[in-house]
Amino acid sequence: MKKKRRHPLRRFFLIIFVFFLLFVGRYLYISKQRVDQINQWQSQVETLVKYYDIGEYRDIVLGIIFTESKGNHVDIMQSSESKYGKKDEINDTDESLESGIKFLSEAIHQSELLKTDVWTAVQAYNFGLNYITYVSERGGNHTIELAEEYSKNILAPALGNSTGEEYRYLTPRSVIHNGGRLYRDGGNFFYVDIVKWNVRLLNLLT
Repeated sequence: MKKKRRHPLRRFFLIIFVFFLLFVGRYLYISKQRVDQINQWQSQVETLVKYYDIGEYRDIVLGIIFTESKGNHVDIMQSSESKYGKKDEINDTDESLESGIKFLSEAIHQSELLKTDVWTAVQAYNFGLNYITYVSERGGNHTIELAEEYSKNILAPALGNSTGEEYRYLTPRSVIHNGGRLYRDGGNFFYVDIVKWNVRLLNLLT
């Protein structure tokens, strides 16, 4: 009696599926470790967001911490540039949290004043506060298209990239959007998408 042979294509897809499950499992395992690391700061974050009158945006602050440092850096919110105008000036996590949350609160309050959505303020955490005025004059709602426009035409030239020089930035979202590119010195116009995704992970794995 002849042995029934498994169809090669079916075997190929089975192997792909197993590798996919392993990849997802590893990703969730690493993400859970990072979430646990970030949640160590949850109590301090809650105190500071209430103090700066942005208590309802606690999860966004935690999402920014996830995005900026995975909770594993002294300058946990990478707030040295917003406070001192250059990197690596903050050597204390408490200072990083207070500076970062204070800057985000300024962005959110300015965003409310100019009637833009909160995601404009979140993108301004990466781009700077002038982005809020830019969005306000163009409908009031952050979009990836507006962020890319601002990155290319305003921020990058202001920081020295007047030629539109790009560099590779490979994430699923960026590859779908433009083949995986950012403008040198132009910040990250995918920043809001990353923060949103990290907030979802925090809610899922906490």
